[in-house]
Amino acid sequence: MIHPLNSKRNAALKQILEPFIRRSRYLAAIGAGLLLALAFPKFSLAGFAWIVPALMLAAAHGKSGGESFRLGYVSGLVFWLASLYWLLLIPVTGFPILGWLALSAFVALFSGLWVWLISHPSSGMNGLMDKWIDEKPQQSINVSSHQSALLAPRDSWTGRTLLALGGAAMWVALEMLRARIFGGFPWNLLGVSQYQLIPLIQIASFTGVYGVSFLVVWFSLALYSAALMIFRHPAKRHVWQAEIVLPLLVIVGCYVGGFFALNRSVPAENVLRVTAIQPSVPQTLIWSSSEDAKRFRELLELSQRALTNQTDLLLWPESAVPSIDEPTYQAINQFAQSNHVWIILNGDDVELHPTATNFFNSAFLVGPDGRWRQAYHKRDLVIFGEYVPLANWLPFLKWFTPITGGWTSGDKPATFELERRTPFRRANDSDAQPAETVLGAPVKTSPLICFEDTFPGTAREAAQDDVDFLVNLTNDGWFGDSAEQWQHMAGAVFRAVENGLPLLRCANNGVTCLIDGHGRMIKIFRDAHGSEYGPGALTVEIPLLQSGEKSAPTFYNRHGDWFGWGCVGISIWMLGAKFLQRKKNLNKTAAATPLS
Repeated sequence: MIHPLNSKRNAALKQILEPFIRRSRYLAAIGAGLLLALAFPKFSLAGFAWIVPALMLAAAHGKSGGESFRLGYVSGLVFWLASLYWLLLIPVTGFPILGWLALSAFVALFSGLWVWLISHPSSGMNGLMDKWIDEKPQQSINVSSHQSALLAPRDSWTGRTLLALGGAAMWVALEMLRARIFGGFPWNLLGVSQYQLIPLIQIASFTGVYGVSFLVVWFSLALYSAALMIFRHPAKRHVWQAEIVLPLLVIVGCYVGGFFALNRSVPAENVLRVTAIQPSVPQTLIWSSSEDAKRFRELLELSQRALTNQTDLLLWPESAVPSIDEPTYQAINQFAQSNHVWIILNGDDVELHPTATNFFNSAFLVGPDGRWRQAYHKRDLVIFGEYVPLANWLPFLKWFTPITGGWTSGDKPATFELERRTPFRRANDSDAQPAETVLGAPVKTSPLICFEDTFPGTAREAAQDDVDFLVNLTNDGWFGDSAEQWQHMAGAVFRAVENGLPLLRCANNGVTCLIDGHGRMIKIFRDAHGSEYGPGALTVEIPLLQSGEKSAPTFYNRHGDWFGWGCVGISIWMLGAKFLQRKKNLNKTAAATPLS
């Protein structure tokens, strides 16, 4: 028998909840999308990410089918419109608005699909809250067979826990799909919002960034389950604790493990001194061929001022060098020779074939002798920026983009090998005499161009066993001085953690920085005014082990997206079980219906 006081509490809670849950769903969905946008740079309020999945489900509470999908879609659309606002800063008329709307509308489909799959009555989670609101207080809550959970069709702690785990796995599965479909858009994956929580994100060295996304969603769904239990049992003060204890223990364990991992760093025996140039050239000048000579001259002058006798490697970002014609080619050769420095730069490469001409967005390695040693062709092209999908079948799509042609994607990573300059002194030389510079042990790096450092698989393939560090050459000047540069950098943090390698980013207008193998920001460029967007140079020292020694590859580097693909498999199994259960229930209903 339920005490009359509890009955009154239930009635009061229902009266309070109904106007918010039943009449303000779209407002709640919009709020969830805005909070998620605040979790990413520049605001970087990472805590909001831990509650947004629960808020998205709460907004779709009690709804099924198209309504739950629409509510999830609205949350995603608001998030993407807010977080991708910088697309509107591209200095082109008309196209940025179309791209902003089209891209946001597309990627919002994934959040709509997730909410639809999780909040459907057959999932069991929202079904619990529906019954508490709709039935009389004294009635017990039972989950019927046709309202079975995706993983555990029962009203129990185990069932709710497995359901939360399944919901987190499905979120990861959809992120895996988003990172691959139509070339992939792995931007602002949920786990990236936690890039500043260095101990926690060490789990990415095992699971990739998807493991962090999984933890965030699991905890959020556990909070949602805890809220349901409070609504069901308002008189029980501690009923919610059992719902969050398991994910909380796992998160604490990840933190503790992360602290130990941070303290296991191997001291470096040597360093490679690298100077990264940030020219901060506006995109309108990059497009203006009349400015090519002037900006190239300014690039050389800025580089000359930044170089010292100890610099081993000079980096120029994407789009810093104009089209490499014969005078530009000779000027680069002469600059490398006169400064006796290695250079990694970006430019176009061309391959001529009898039937076609292929253009590549490329990175080149130039030796201290002026010889062009190696080239890398970018593999992950920007959709509607570097290529138009289905252009051969739907050529009119080019009319809706600012490009008239397209680049060809590369087919493999490249490892650039260079030598570190070390001081050498003969035994009979006096200390007063300057040391002679000679070439030391070989050092290997692998370049990534533009937003390739947001692709976990691409960076993993680049981080071969013998690579000492990764380099990213990018031009984010398309988007003014905005949050785009910081969102890009936040994603790059996880490529360093996943592969256990330093990542040096050289950007046109930010963020130029050095990230160590644990995701810590070692050094970041700021100009004389304290801005990360201005022109200048950043000189850093890349730690190197003894000659012939390499750091052990991470678990993720050896095995790849095993965790993400496991979540895909679990999600397929969940959906298959749901389909079979629904088919079984329909057959039972048909068998029980008398023939007329």
